[in-house]
Amino acid sequence: MAVNLEKELTHKPLKEEIYDALHRQIIAGKYGPGDWLRQEDIASQMGVSMTPVREALDLLVSTGLAERVPYRGVRVREMSAKDIADAYGLRLILEALTAREAALHITPEQISGLEKILAEMKKRVKLSEMPQERQLSREFHSLIAEASGNNLLTKLYAVVTNAFPDWLLYEAVFRNPELLAGSVTQTYEEHAAIMDALIKGDAEKAVQKSIEHVLDSGKWLEEYLDIPAELLREKEKLAIFMNQKSK
Repeated sequence: MAVNLEKELTHKPLKEEIYDALHRQIIAGKYGPGDWLRQEDIASQMGVSMTPVREALDLLVSTGLAERVPYRGVRVREMSAKDIADAYGLRLILEALTAREAALHITPEQISGLEKILAEMKKRVKLSEMPQERQLSREFHSLIAEASGNNLLTKLYAVVTNAFPDWLLYEAVFRNPELLAGSVTQTYEEHAAIMDALIKGDAEKAVQKSIEHVLDSGKWLEEYLDIPAELLREKEKLAIFMNQKSK
């Protein structure tokens, strides 16, 4: 798939710039599950050598967004129904953990950051703007994880969210554009409810709203990705049980 990546570069170490650019392209759906990430093509498009591209691909593999196939190369990870259900279950658990900790430790600067992201998300209402909305949603949840103040939890959260197929859920909107308005409104309201709980320092409300938000994704997984309901219900029961034990 031809992708213009050069304009995506920022000002980090080169391998991280390339990683970030590829990460954004995958989340935006420019690369789909199973698409090959060819070192030669990426290096040519970005005007860089093969070494930092190879290092960036290693980062993508280590974070779970891509997989290395022996003797063939690196491709965007393809996920089975069980893989997706596992990621969904872990996402439910980690969203609760990060929300609880963030409500207790979030700083005024981080709250301001969430407010800015949410304001930007509110502007993204067109189908063509869904890739940007998707990236902003990722940034919103990542900032909450950072606000937990737990570096290990933040890193684990990043791995799990990379394994969660939210780009496939967004593709459902492109296939069914009549869903757009309701989906955008609901997502915004759910994010706003989470942020309101964090601002108030209400840990239990933050957990509740975060879990409800992910549960809504579960409905989409079942309806649009055909993930078996029994797999999802099993993960939901476990996540809710673990959340109750952690109180």
